[in-house]
Amino acid sequence: MAAMTKALRMVRTLAASPERVFEAWTTSEQMKLWTCPDPTARVDVEIDLRVGGRYTIRMDVEGGPFVAHGTYREIDPPHRLVYTWAWEQPHPMKAETVVAVDFVPVEDGTEIRLTHTGFPTGDDRDGHEQGWTMCLDRLGTLGDQVGGR
Repeated sequence: MAAMTKALRMVRTLAASPERVFEAWTTSEQMKLWTCPDPTARVDVEIDLRVGGRYTIRMDVEGGPFVAHGTYREIDPPHRLVYTWAWEQPHPMKAETVVAVDFVPVEDGTEIRLTHTGFPTGDDRDGHEQGWTMCLDRLGTLGDQVGGR
């Protein structure tokens, strides 16, 4: 399998400023609203937003709970965020991957450019593409709540 098949790239535009979208991506209260594909799940998010700081996302869903965690590698508000991504058991993917998100100002709001790399298999990548698609759809439906107080 070519290395290119193991990277995931997605682009979405949200009708909110880069500052608001960045906040939605980096605060526990906001992430709870969109960071799990299942809208009925109970989600807990802990964030230590600093380079070297860690985050944990616990999703209580059917077949779970599932816990994702990682370490922040780059934080450049409101432009870029880079962090590792790993699952605790019982999730079948055992590899640590890397998520890079760029928040680009555009006329209608913010273009989110997400790159998720390091998947051990194409199936792992495809499963995460499905999950990211649902999460980004949820983030897009939040409207005025994105980054709101």
